[in-house]
Amino acid sequence: MFDLKGQRVLVVGGSSGIGKGAALAAAEAGAAVMIASRSAARVEAAAAQIGHGCTTGLVDICDDASVEDFFAKAGVFDHVLTTAAQVQIAPVKSLSVVEAQASMNSKFWGTYRIARAARISDGGSLTLTSGAAAVRATKGRALQTAINAGVEALTKGLALEFAPVRVNTVSPGVVETERWQQLDAARLAQVQQIAAHSVAARAGTTGEIAIQILACMVNPFMTGSVVYVEGGYLLL
Repeated sequence: MFDLKGQRVLVVGGSSGIGKGAALAAAEAGAAVMIASRSAARVEAAAAQIGHGCTTGLVDICDDASVEDFFAKAGVFDHVLTTAAQVQIAPVKSLSVVEAQASMNSKFWGTYRIARAARISDGGSLTLTSGAAAVRATKGRALQTAINAGVEALTKGLALEFAPVRVNTVSPGVVETERWQQLDAARLAQVQQIAAHSVAARAGTTGEIAIQILACMVNPFMTGSVVYVEGGYLLL
């Protein structure tokens, strides 16, 4: 479906979930893929599963020096995708300011760090990830809504600043990943209920989100766009 032969692709957060699914799709499309995260064990295991000569790197998106050092050594990429984030989901009254700041530091400022440090060839792309919560708030997820909305707003400014590098954001709905296995029964039921409340009436797969991510990479007429891939969740 997509041709990325001869292209160098980096996926920050490629050791699991949507990032891993996108890395696999890019590798199958012929790209030379590197995945990076802060866990050596996880990134090496994921690279082995992805195959296709996938290489690895270590980076902590919450640390300025780590991000800058990583990109100084990694060289120039044709396409960069970031999916890495650790966001705590809880009602505002039960979430301390310090905990909220940690979530913001990971997803919003982590994205910002990647954007400012990444070295991307002219005509290449930077793809960010947010979430449909950015435009559909739900009880107990105010911080998640604010962070995702911030990433989506950042997209448009970066597209203007970084041209001819293209910048887009893919905003998924509920996506089933290996992390579901770590959820307690109550949390899993909540996530499944949210997923069911969509036109598709189910959660998405990492492969389905990867289709749109690769489209952002290969479409030369696409920049400053925020694309919602949420199974019609925003329609109901």
